[in-house]
Amino acid sequence: MSEIIKTDALIVGAGPIGLFAVFELGLLDIKAQLVDILPKPGGQCAELYPEKPIYDIPGFPVITGQGIVDNLMTQIAPFGPGFHYNELVESLEVVGTAERPAFRVATDGDKVFEARVVSVAAGGGSFQPKKPPIAGIDAFEGKGVSYAVRRMEQFRGKRVLIVGGGDSAFDWVLNLHPIAERIILMHRRDAFRAAPRSVNAMRELVAAQKMDFVLGQATSLKGEGRLQAATVRGEDGTVFDIACDAMLPFFGLTMKVGPIAYWGLNLHENLVPVDTAKFESNIPGIFAIGDINTYPGKLKLILSGFHEAALAAQQAFRYVYPDKKLLFQYTTSSTSLQKKLGVN
Repeated sequence: MSEIIKTDALIVGAGPIGLFAVFELGLLDIKAQLVDILPKPGGQCAELYPEKPIYDIPGFPVITGQGIVDNLMTQIAPFGPGFHYNELVESLEVVGTAERPAFRVATDGDKVFEARVVSVAAGGGSFQPKKPPIAGIDAFEGKGVSYAVRRMEQFRGKRVLIVGGGDSAFDWVLNLHPIAERIILMHRRDAFRAAPRSVNAMRELVAAQKMDFVLGQATSLKGEGRLQAATVRGEDGTVFDIACDAMLPFFGLTMKVGPIAYWGLNLHENLVPVDTAKFESNIPGIFAIGDINTYPGKLKLILSGFHEAALAAQQAFRYVYPDKKLLFQYTTSSTSLQKKLGVN
């Protein structure tokens, strides 16, 4: 059985709203762990538009998506949250009562959490990888085909075929190159969406014959029990096989509500209805903040999510510390809060 990770609050989603929830909870001495299916913090801001300018964050006339994430990570550092990346929350079990909530939450990476409260900050749902149109790919999932790198060691000494032309594909070309027997990058054209420095590094490795680059598209996969080769149609129309032990297709991400749909929440059009005093769902102790929730007058803005995280934390305190009185304080004047933040 997996070791149980105990925490005051489990936050599902490490986007800007989930990150700010750590701050609001931390001010109230509520410890938090965060789970996200992506390999890094930031959610949509970091994954979909890291360089996109955003103009409606209070106090910042303009800031990039990645800039928001970087600032939030600095802001919550004093509270030492735990991060669990590349993990999809699969199940939630209610193990407490309405008055004293408690939850046991399990991920697809065999992690189990026990938390007093759960905050769902999953944006429009969980990011799910888009599958490439390759015949028979389902049969090789978990048998050579992976859509994310959970443990780098599983690729040590293997021939790894990476398919894609974006940052994710190039990041893993460069990260896995030192441990893989051979890296083969395949893309349909010799033009990429990845950062120029990553593209230049890939071209240097190819020029030094330390990895391969193939122009083409995979049409089918071969193997007895496990992946052994991919059949490829080259840009000139020729068909050939590429021997490989592992394949990592990076064809982008799509949003799905995911396993949250089976938690017993009263979903409305794949969103979680909440009240506007506590941003709590129909299950006491489970909160929904950010784009995943719905209520009259809802605006899908980052600044709205920050407000929701602040009010949800106030109610979370009552569950985590039922015998304590909640004292509202301002960070500008409270020496105890400033001490927590390391500024006093």
